[in-house]
Amino acid sequence: MEFQHKSLAEGRWAQMSLSEQMANIGSEISRALNWKRKNNEKYCLKSVGRALELISLTLDCITVKSHIKELARLKEVILDYFYGNNEFSSSEILWEKYFNHFNFAARNRKI
Repeated sequence: MEFQHKSLAEGRWAQMSLSEQMANIGSEISRALNWKRKNNEKYCLKSVGRALELISLTLDCITVKSHIKELARLKEVILDYFYGNNEFSSSEILWEKYFNHFNFAARNRKI
């Protein structure tokens, strides 16, 4: 598999905390939402692809069963929102609220 985040795939990603990983995934989703608002589907889907790649990297290095379940569900809902019929009724506000908690936690950990 060809990774877009090569240095992260080579081990740097596993050294980050879960909050940092989720904050980075949230950044990609935020980019995807921005491109979606601008009706640029190509860039939107590229951002979604990067987010899915980061979720896969996170799944590869997590050992806590509940975290694996959460990430698998997250991946399912992202795919539904950007590629499917939005059966889970996700919204931009929902995505922002979900990932803002991880951004806050990641920033506070560095202080």
